Amino acid sequence: MDILQGEVEQIIYRNETNGYTVCCIRYNDSTATITGNLFNVSVGETIKVTGSWTMHPSYGDQFKADSFERELPKTEEAMIKFLGSGIIKGIREATAKKIMKKFGEDALNILKNKPEKLSDIKGISIIKALEIGQAFADYGQLWEVQLFLQKFGVSPTFSNKIYSCYGEDTIKLIKENPYRLIDEIPGIGFKTADRIAMYIGVDPVSRERAKACIKYVLLKAALESGNAFLPEEKLFEAGFHILGADEIIFKEALELLTKSGEIVLETDEQKPNVFLKILHNAENNTARKIADLSAAVFDETYKVVERYLVEIEKEQGIILVEEQRKAVIESIINGVVVITGGPGTGKTTIVKTIVKILEKMRMSYALAAPTGRAAKRLSEATGKEAKTIHRLLEIGGKGEGAANLLSIKRNTAVILEDVVVIDEASMVDIILMNQLLEAIPKGTRLIIVGDADQLPAVGPGNVLKDLISSSALKVVRLKDIFRQASESMIVVNAHKINCGAYPEYNNSGGDFFLVRSNEEEEILQNILSVCSVRLQKAKKYDFFRDIQVLSPTKKGIIGIKNLNARLQEVLNPASKNKNEKTYSDVVFREGDKVMQIRNNYDLAWRKVDDSGEYGFGVFNGDIGIITDIDNSQAHVTVIYDERVVEYSPDIMEELELAYAVTVHKSQGSEFPVVVMPVYKGTHLLTNRNLLYTAVTRAKEMVVLIGREENIKYMVDNCYNARRYSALADKIAANMLF
Repeated sequence: MDILQGEVEQIIYRNETNGYTVCCIRYNDSTATITGNLFNVSVGETIKVTGSWTMHPSYGDQFKADSFERELPKTEEAMIKFLGSGIIKGIREATAKKIMKKFGEDALNILKNKPEKLSDIKGISIIKALEIGQAFADYGQLWEVQLFLQKFGVSPTFSNKIYSCYGEDTIKLIKENPYRLIDEIPGIGFKTADRIAMYIGVDPVSRERAKACIKYVLLKAALESGNAFLPEEKLFEAGFHILGADEIIFKEALELLTKSGEIVLETDEQKPNVFLKILHNAENNTARKIADLSAAVFDETYKVVERYLVEIEKEQGIILVEEQRKAVIESIINGVVVITGGPGTGKTTIVKTIVKILEKMRMSYALAAPTGRAAKRLSEATGKEAKTIHRLLEIGGKGEGAANLLSIKRNTAVILEDVVVIDEASMVDIILMNQLLEAIPKGTRLIIVGDADQLPAVGPGNVLKDLISSSALKVVRLKDIFRQASESMIVVNAHKINCGAYPEYNNSGGDFFLVRSNEEEEILQNILSVCSVRLQKAKKYDFFRDIQVLSPTKKGIIGIKNLNARLQEVLNPASKNKNEKTYSDVVFREGDKVMQIRNNYDLAWRKVDDSGEYGFGVFNGDIGIITDIDNSQAHVTVIYDERVVEYSPDIMEELELAYAVTVHKSQGSEFPVVVMPVYKGTHLLTNRNLLYTAVTRAKEMVVLIGREENIKYMVDNCYNARRYSALADKIAANMLF
């Protein structure tokens, strides 16, 4: 191993997320290019780097850093560079020169111990002097925190978040209880906290470690598998796999968590089920509110609805079939109604008719859907304003910590409408449904519309299916496919797939195609060709406006990670005219198609038309285009439909490339063209439910790329992983009272 020590002269490149840096240092009258995780090094600093020399094929000799130590600058010139680099808030080059001229070699001592003396310099008030002193102190403390946490793989971005939360006591508090990071710092999970705990000597079979492990397993089960709870035996099995601790330790930890109220035990057939408190409350409250709302019956409106329905049929020149008429009437005379059916079964016609009747009856209503795209489609279909459920609830805050990844905050406003219509309800998880119902007073009609055969919500729970399977609510199932829809092979094939029959492909003038490909590399090349050339030539489709690639998986040659990188190369290649920035090994470039991957209720947006209208909240699944990357400020600007959003480095982990997205992430969206690789993967992923969901996302054309036998395998594979949820039984129990 070699050691180099010198002054940082230039930062050539820095990845803001993981700290990877390329910089030049001056040492012994020579210059060296250093590469490695040099957390927040700045021009003017002196660093001692341990590592080895390597030869880069394009850039020549480089020194690869394995570790480094910082030293504050020693010369006046280096001090001016360091202070003037912007690393200390409130100081730029001009101010740095004034400080050095006034205090010389004593400048660092003044900044550290007597910052009020900076006010002796003309143009620096006592308030600004103290602010600069605090910024200098924060820099030093943050530096120590980053050096401490880098041993555990914690990136500078997360180090900054941790320091922002704990301040000067960061290292002390972490050493006292590293597992607190899981609950208090978004994005820090059990594995990271556990690495720290093992490093500082926490007992591997301690109750604190077992408690953290139990909460981690429950949270992971909720966020990754959609489970509202786990049976105790499943919980202990997963916990043992992680810790290797015996059952006694887990039972003691479970008892402590139950006493503290962090988890709740429920007995089902004499077997205990274990809930995180927030999910237990959400299920119980949802069941109670559904029962309360459904208790209301409005029989006196039946004849009125019938009369208006006849009027609307005459006005619109339509005749509703019996099941459609039933759905309309039941929706207005009952407190809660669920309308479910596949594509082409008339759900949109029913909602439009309901809205027209409500207007004739002079009743107020709210239309909402889980995502911005679904809300926009609902608005276009009805000609009326539709909001996201989040906006309807006036959500305006974001919880901190791992458990709060399941929670949302809203104000205490009540939805004062006579009727609330929720579309694309298959996407609504138990947390969001609970929040919605909390805002709806008794006496309000609730109409829930969705396709129960779609994939369930990404979040925990199985809400739409549980509402239906409770057998306690009015449910209208739509089965008939109407003439216009039956002319589309997308609709016909979707219903075939859902019934276990094989789809038809490549009919002349059709809209459902199979590009036969064998190996995964051939599938990939055909995806690139179809998206960049063939669809444009055939139908003038524009990729960024019209086409969405969906994949069942994230990994592998035809997983979304590789697909995004390859599609980006073809559709938005690097150019000297396009700025780009790297975060977490992903290159983001001006012109890229991107997706917001979690709800952020605090993220500000403004309207693109410069009308001055603004708001807060960008949500999981929103798709936009990067229009600007400001490398000087490290900000990325994205336009979502008509909203402009700026991303700072600390929230870039919320953004992903979206040339290709998973089928799960596409729920609630509709695209003119869907392109999807089909392959024989695990039975968990490549199943009928997923294929059906993907096909129903397409409005004008479906292009499947792969082997026909793989499509048949997916149709034949009707396996759906069980989601642990007790909502259906709780609704039925509440309805008894």
